[in-house]
Amino acid sequence: MLIKILTAMVFVSIVAPMIMFYATGKRKGRQCLIMNLIGFSSFMGLALLSIIGGGVAAFAAAEGAQSAADAAATTGDGLKFIGAALATGLSGIGGGVAVSSAASAAIGAMSENEQIMGKTLIFVALAEGIALYGLIISFLILFS
Repeated sequence: MLIKILTAMVFVSIVAPMIMFYATGKRKGRQCLIMNLIGFSSFMGLALLSIIGGGVAAFAAAEGAQSAADAAATTGDGLKFIGAALATGLSGIGGGVAVSSAASAAIGAMSENEQIMGKTLIFVALAEGIALYGLIISFLILFS
């Protein structure tokens, strides 16, 4: 049943942007493509998580798990690792984007006035803190 629903959602995520593309007279091609990619990727991610979750539960049951609670704990552990990886990875990407913006602005400001170097380094360091916050959150997820 779940596979049929996910297949229908993938079909809709492909067909809906195509209809929008032809209905608007091909003016919004890039927006349709982005909508298609986001929809398709999110539905495939949901399908992958549901398949992985079912496989982990079946594997735990086959390995001699005492009850369904043991299998659910195994699935929860897997999702905990995925959440920690997302927290670390996305905060690292966000920190990189923030540091690139702050560092280029700091270099431009320092070219006009060399005495503000300390102030500009503070802004670059604050942008780097975003990645550290994500790392701390991932540790909290893993060790809770």
